Amino acid sequence: MDEQLHSLARRLIELKMEHADLDALIDRLAHDNPLDELAMRRLKKRRLLLRDLIEQVARVSEPPEPA
Repeated sequence: MDEQLHSLARRLIELKMEHADLDALIDRLAHDNPLDELAMRRLKKRRLLLRDLIEQVARVSEPPEPA
C-alpha cells in the first residue's frame, strides 16, 4: 500500500512538472509565433488533459475524509 502511494505521489509530481513545462511552452509560442493556431490548440488540449489527470491522481492519493 505504501509503495502504491509513493508511486502515485511520484506520478503526481511528474504530471505537475509536465503541466508546468507545457505552460511555459505555450507562453513562449504565443509570444514568439502567435500565428501557429493549430499547434497552440493541440498544446492547450494536452494541458487540459494533464490538469484532469492531476486532479484524478490527487483524488486517489489523498486519504478519504473521516465521516
